Amino acid sequence: MTAQIEYVRLAQTLPPRLLKFFARYPPTLKPATSKLEVATSVQSSVNTSSPSQEGAESTMDVALAPSDSPNPFKPHKHPETGRWHDPVFSLRRQADLVKMAKANGVEELLPYTVKGSDEGRRRREDHGLRVKGTGIGQRVKGKAWERTMKSRLGERKQAMLGMPAMVQQWKQ
Repeated sequence: MTAQIEYVRLAQTLPPRLLKFFARYPPTLKPATSKLEVATSVQSSVNTSSPSQEGAESTMDVALAPSDSPNPFKPHKHPETGRWHDPVFSLRRQADLVKMAKANGVEELLPYTVKGSDEGRRRREDHGLRVKGTGIGQRVKGKAWERTMKSRLGERKQAMLGMPAMVQQWKQ
């Protein structure tokens, strides 16, 4: 009961876009626990009250409904036509949802997405920074003005050091 109250309080603090997303795509349960809960709920309903076979199936359908729906962040193949359907949410909208969820502390409830923090960390570990010139012994090319800045500053410094002599020369 207290867990439900905490979930209600959490839902009241979420932005409307996240609430709408979670209403349409409820968070899925962990695979190991969901199967266990489904099995125990079906067994307990059959053993205790012995409802009709339709009641047991409906309990099972309700428990499995979130995992049956495809991930809205990934393209999926239509089961009948075999055609691919684009993701419901574009990469930009996925990133926005992930940012909002992260700010509200519910990012782990979102389905898998390439825009998630875990995926970003994994990609950084696998591929590194991937900026040209950041490896060992490499230099970043830079713009022309950046490449010549050091020599120009040196010339300017030498000119400033020789300035008193030039002023004396002009006064004579």
